[in-house]
Amino acid sequence: MSRRFVAVAAVTATALLAQSLADFEKKVTEFTLANGLHFIIVERHGAPVVSFQTFVNAGSVDDPKGQSGIAHMMEHMAFKGTETIGTKNYPLEKAALTNIEKVYDLYQQEKYKGSKADPKKLASLEADLKGAIEKADSFVEPNEYDRLIESQGGVGLNAGTGMDSTSYYLSFPANRLELWFLLESERFVRPVFREFYKERDVVREERRMRVESNSQGLLMETLLSMAFAAHPYKGMPGGWASDIENYRMPEAWDFFKTHYVPANMTIAIAGDVDPKQAKLLAEKYFGRLAAKPLPPPVRTVEPAQLGEKRSGFEHKDQPLMLIGYKRPDRNHKDAKILDVIADILAGGRTSMLYTEMVRDKKMSLAAIAQPSFPGDKYDNLFIFFLVPNMGRTIEENEKTCYDIVEKLKTTKVDEAALARTKTKVRAGVIRKLDSNSGLAGELASYHATTGDWRNMFREIDEINKITADDVMRVAKEYLVAKNRTVVWTYQPKGGAK
Repeated sequence: MSRRFVAVAAVTATALLAQSLADFEKKVTEFTLANGLHFIIVERHGAPVVSFQTFVNAGSVDDPKGQSGIAHMMEHMAFKGTETIGTKNYPLEKAALTNIEKVYDLYQQEKYKGSKADPKKLASLEADLKGAIEKADSFVEPNEYDRLIESQGGVGLNAGTGMDSTSYYLSFPANRLELWFLLESERFVRPVFREFYKERDVVREERRMRVESNSQGLLMETLLSMAFAAHPYKGMPGGWASDIENYRMPEAWDFFKTHYVPANMTIAIAGDVDPKQAKLLAEKYFGRLAAKPLPPPVRTVEPAQLGEKRSGFEHKDQPLMLIGYKRPDRNHKDAKILDVIADILAGGRTSMLYTEMVRDKKMSLAAIAQPSFPGDKYDNLFIFFLVPNMGRTIEENEKTCYDIVEKLKTTKVDEAALARTKTKVRAGVIRKLDSNSGLAGELASYHATTGDWRNMFREIDEINKITADDVMRVAKEYLVAKNRTVVWTYQPKGGAK
């Protein structure tokens, strides 16, 4: 790519974004309900569709001790319906759900006696518990919430739980606006955690598939458990197996009551919507939620790392390596510089890692850099993911990766390459505005995590100001051995079995 083309592309992207921001604020309506729930509404009348994002500023980093993954479990519960949706007879179902917990308490009391537990009594209580669960499940109308939304033209109904947050998203025809307000508010005003223990088994199976039976999942879990000595980032979002297997419904309720409070939630709506109508509907339906205090913040701060940490383990699959460097949170002054560094190193076919490790030396099937992992609300990791090519070793991949990183510290990055990278990062911001669903997600996230959705645009100014000296300084400060944790897998002697 010529310098002239890079310069033209940079000017075009900046102009487009500036124009979008100027127009954008005219289309945005913001308000906060008396209970603290914040709404961001963007008018886009190109098609009769509206996308919704409910952003809960709580994720697995907020899981209580002994309940890792309960935030993820809450996500599953949010699709189980309400007192009127998903049930054949709610009064009888409610009584049956209450009875489950009474029987479970008796079962747990005996189980916790350990070696002193009476085997016959334990077996009897286990049978009683199974019967109580089956009775409650007999009142369930399975998947009624999902079917109702699909029958009314809803698409993209889903959710995701990360380390820092939980998001719920959906798109509806514009003439179903009030229906969305009713349904979405109901699952926060009157949710029912039905089929809790059945869903607990589903969550346990997800962990088995995504982590225990997956070499990459195992490697990620190993990296986090080693890199973080104290901070809750030390565990995967799905939780540890023993915690999942022992979740109780009252624990999920406690998490819900603490974290799913109006002031800890942001709702973004983008599409063919009248903001005045939306505000009236928000007050009518979400105004029913009682105001509550914000949950306590995570108080644990990860102590300074004193030196490199390393560990490898045997696995039958393709050898893999993850390298993580401690780095600051997303609101730190160096955060966008680290984003640019990740793109310089591994942002496509012109990047440093790709050209040397994958294309030229053919030592890697993949050489990837990710600026933030596993979340970015708190200090986290800048990671490299390396996959050796056939006949090449983990060791030579690791060494070459370090050699390339050292070049950033000793040689200023080429101005054309830096300009190209900044253009790509800026263009990435613009692309987030393309779809209503993507836009709603970004607006809600930026408001909740940075304090203002406009920071999505202000970051462009930060990126424009990044220099080759900034890249060198930040690489020297964070991508150093003392901050590093390295984990890898290796095959048994003789290869995979």
